[in-house]
Amino acid sequence: MKEVAELLNGMRESGVVEDYALFGAAAQMRYTEAVATLDADVLVAMSPPAGLDVLEPIYAYCRHRGYTPEGEAVRVGAWPVQFIPVFSPLTKEAVGRADTADFDGVPFRVVTAVYLAVIALSVGRAKDFARVLALLESGAVTRDDIGALAARHGLADAWSRFSRRFLDDKP
Repeated sequence: MKEVAELLNGMRESGVVEDYALFGAAAQMRYTEAVATLDADVLVAMSPPAGLDVLEPIYAYCRHRGYTPEGEAVRVGAWPVQFIPVFSPLTKEAVGRADTADFDGVPFRVVTAVYLAVIALSVGRAKDFARVLALLESGAVTRDDIGALAARHGLADAWSRFSRRFLDDKP
């Protein structure tokens, strides 16, 4: 993962991306027990593209450094890395408020636990709900934290449904 961090920091320093943050299952491992994942998902904030291919500047940067695309990802060392442009005000804010962790002496931006939970809530697949539950169980986030952030991003109803389904005590 150190090589991934170095590549991403280089992209940011060269202006290919404005900012980035690891998210998804790889980021979740910072807050919970290890989870199975086959890739590293990275949110990227970028300037508006000149053409239709939003990710072309990233792929060109990677190719120039010897990293080639494999399907939807770019292999960086042992990790297939998927680059996902910020796709909502929530994900843009998540990148902007990401923590900077230290990975073998290399700074590495990681989405915070509460943003991971609310992004997962917004996507709404079974594995995303499991992520929210794992983050709550680990103590990395509180129900109040998720509820407040969800409400600010128009997801209060989704949080209410999730809470009723998974968190409310049932007789």
